Amino acid sequence: MSIEDRAKAFAKNIEGKVQEVVGEVTGNPNDKAEGKAKQAEAQVRHTAENIKDEVKKTLE
Repeated sequence: MSIEDRAKAFAKNIEGKVQEVVGEVTGNPNDKAEGKAKQAEAQVRHTAENIKDEVKKTLE
């Protein structure tokens, strides 16, 4: 996983966590749901990059 991709996924995860907490504090279910969705997107990015890394190792 490139450092840039790893940083983007990490930032998206943090952004999602913050938005989820803001949604909980303000009672806004939309913010909470969007925050969870961003966290899920970050997890998908991490998984995709991990798969790329494994394929690269296998081919070497």
